[in-house]
Amino acid sequence: MPRQNYIFTSESVSEGHPDKLCDRISDSVLDAFLTEEPNARVACETFATSGMVVIGGEVGLSNHDRLKTFMGSISQIARDAIRDIGYEQEQFHWNTCRVLNFLHEQSAHIAQGVDRDGAGDQGIMFGYAVRETPELMPAPIQYAHAILRRLSEARKAGHEPTLRPDAKSQLSIRYEGGKPVEVTSIVLSTQHAHEHQSSADIRAIVEPYIREVLPSGWITEKTEWWVNPTGTFVIGGPDGDAGLTGRKIIVDTYGGAAPHGGGAFSGKDPTKVDRSAAYAARYLAKNVVAAGLADRCTLQVSYAIGVAKPLSIYVDTHGTGVVPEEQIEKAVAQVMDLTPRGIRTHLGLNRPIYARTSAYGHFGRAPEADGGFSWEKTDLVEALKKAI
Repeated sequence: MPRQNYIFTSESVSEGHPDKLCDRISDSVLDAFLTEEPNARVACETFATSGMVVIGGEVGLSNHDRLKTFMGSISQIARDAIRDIGYEQEQFHWNTCRVLNFLHEQSAHIAQGVDRDGAGDQGIMFGYAVRETPELMPAPIQYAHAILRRLSEARKAGHEPTLRPDAKSQLSIRYEGGKPVEVTSIVLSTQHAHEHQSSADIRAIVEPYIREVLPSGWITEKTEWWVNPTGTFVIGGPDGDAGLTGRKIIVDTYGGAAPHGGGAFSGKDPTKVDRSAAYAARYLAKNVVAAGLADRCTLQVSYAIGVAKPLSIYVDTHGTGVVPEEQIEKAVAQVMDLTPRGIRTHLGLNRPIYARTSAYGHFGRAPEADGGFSWEKTDLVEALKKAI
C-alpha cells in the first residue's frame, strides 16, 4: 500500500536559469533545422558562461551544401533566444556576448541505423501520470513551474520592472490520504535589479503572484516562506553561474516523483528516443489514468540503437489499477505504434515545436493547435478501454 501521509518537495527553475538558457538555445537550433527540413537530424549542446555561448554537436540536412549555408545562421538563433529571455546585462547581453559554433555533420555510423527507422540510441524511458492535479501531474512540480511562469509573464509584461530572468522555486507539499492538501514551505529565489532591494522587498513583489497560482487554502499560517534567503541576487544568469544543456532532467519531467531514464531532451531531434519515447511514455501513462484504469501509472519502454521495436514495455499502477498491469501493457502496445517512426508520426513530432518546451516542464502543459505538446492529449482513452 503506497504511503498516504507525507511531505514531498520538487523544484523548478526559470527560463533565465543558466542551464535553461542553454536548453532554450539548443531547442531553438533544433526548431530552425526542423523548419528547414522536417527530417533534419540534430543533437545540439550549448554551454554558457560570462559573456560567451558555445554551441556544439551533430546536425544533418539532406542537402550538404544547404547545411553549410545554414550554419551561418546559428549565432543569430542563439542571440534571438537570449534576447527573448531578457538578458541585457553588462556581462551577458544578447547583442554583445560571443557565440562560438562548433556544430558538425552527423556521424554516418549513427545515421545508418536511424535511416532504417531504428532508434537513435539505446536507452530506457519513463512516463508518469497521477490523479492529483487537473493536468494529471504531481502537484509539487506542477505548481513550482506555475509560480515561475507567472513571474516571467509579469516581468516580460513590464508589471515588475525590477525582476530579472534568473529564478528558482521549490515547494514542499503535505499529502493527507494520498492527496495534496497544504504547502508547508515555499522557497523562491529571483534575480533582481538593485543592490538595495532586501528579501522582504522581493517577497512583497512575488507573494501576490504565488498566492494567485496556488490552490485556495494550500497556504496556511504554518507555511514557511524563504524568499531570496541569501539576500542580494543581482548577479545572475551565465554571469553568475555557468550553464549547460541537459542538466535539469528532473525539473523537465516529474520533479522526482517518478523514475527518469537518464537522457536529457533539449537539442535532440525526435529520432532520439531519449526525447520521443519519453514523450510517448507520458502520453500513454496519462491516457491510462484518464481512462480510469488507474489513479497513478508509471510506464517504462526500452530500445536498442538501430532497432525499431521496443525491447520491453513495463507498467506499474502502484496498487491503484482496476485491471492487472499485464493487461495494460498489452493494451498500450495495441493502441500505439511504439517504433521511433510510429511515435513521430502519431504525435506529429517532426515539427518546430521544441523551444517552448525548454522551460517550465515538458509535461503537464496544454496541447497546442500547431502540434505543440501533442503528448498531453487524452485521445487514446476510448481505444484503451476497448483494448482492455
